[in-house]
Amino acid sequence: MAKPIRVEKVSSEVEKVLSLIMQHDVHDQRVSEHFGSITRVELTGDLKHAKVFISVYGTEEDKRSFMEGLDSAKGFIRSELGKQTTLRYVPALHFKLDRALEEGARVISLLDEMKARGEL
Repeated sequence: MAKPIRVEKVSSEVEKVLSLIMQHDVHDQRVSEHFGSITRVELTGDLKHAKVFISVYGTEEDKRSFMEGLDSAKGFIRSELGKQTTLRYVPALHFKLDRALEEGARVISLLDEMKARGEL
């Protein structure tokens, strides 16, 4: 089991490399047509699995399509990650849609409405 600081450093490096791979190397139209970004990467203690949280701008259909494109390109992305890092084991990638930004915007909108009505 890797030390927590190592896991954090490797997570940060994986996030940077995956972002570049998504921007420049993935040619699936479902990914390249939409705007999506990695919000965070959570690695397991043994560094063999990575949850990659993705925020996608657009409609629900855009988000679904983007995530399908990523899942389709998962093997290629993992292969590129292995080529571009010095990790002994390339982690298995698990892409998750991150809705935190949407929820934050919704809360701010509700607070603005309450303020406009004089409830705050």
